[in-house]
Amino acid sequence: MLNNIFKVIISILLIQINMSNCNAVEPDEILNDPKQELRARKISKNIRCMVCQNQSIDDSNSSIARDFRILIRSKIQEGSEDKEIYKFLVERYGDFVLLKPPLKSNTVALWFLPFIFLVIGILVILNHNKKSN
Repeated sequence: MLNNIFKVIISILLIQINMSNCNAVEPDEILNDPKQELRARKISKNIRCMVCQNQSIDDSNSSIARDFRILIRSKIQEGSEDKEIYKFLVERYGDFVLLKPPLKSNTVALWFLPFIFLVIGILVILNHNKKSN
């Protein structure tokens, strides 16, 4: 029984690892120039899908992620540098579009709120356990 459960857990983990390597880039989006395509994929891995929010546009199947990927590839074909593309996206959609937003005064909450909630959660649990004893 325990052996079967272990096999199921291993199978699920292997499936998830395999699925995490899948990309949502459609064949018609891929650029002919391998260097440009590599740049596009690198940028796409750093841009947040506005629908999925915890996925990059490279991994997302949403239509807005596809639009972002096409936009990035067109900017690359126009000759834009990576910094210019990131700047364009941030100016248009804000720092939230970046999977790793820079630490600035208006992004402090994005960086530290999860840790604050973690500490509050731990304190609540410890307080609850003290009352139970």
